Amino acid sequence: MSKIKFPLSVLKPLKKHLTAEEQKLKKRQLQLDAEDPYKNTDRVNDNADVADDAAEESGHDRVAALKLEIDKALIEIRKTLTKIRLGKYGLCENCGQMIDTDRLAIKPTATLCINCANNKQ
Repeated sequence: MSKIKFPLSVLKPLKKHLTAEEQKLKKRQLQLDAEDPYKNTDRVNDNADVADDAAEESGHDRVAALKLEIDKALIEIRKTLTKIRLGKYGLCENCGQMIDTDRLAIKPTATLCINCANNKQ
């Protein structure tokens, strides 16, 4: 298993970027909560027609799907921040080899090297 230590000059801005991204995603989650038609307490009391019910359901499904994607992104970010703290950032979870820096530049939360990612598909 390769042991890599990225210099602090690389990790510090990366941590800052990931932390800022995490905060943006948390803020977006709160916005989505406010947009969710099912969170509106007045909706229980009104006797909306079928079209309104369908619109509410569609709106809720949209919000739920977006929140699921945000949850996945937050998990990836938190996992990456943990790897940075543990000194394991940049190592493939499958084979233990270094993930190409070009791949990490494009997707800092990558957990697999390109070979393992291709083999997983």
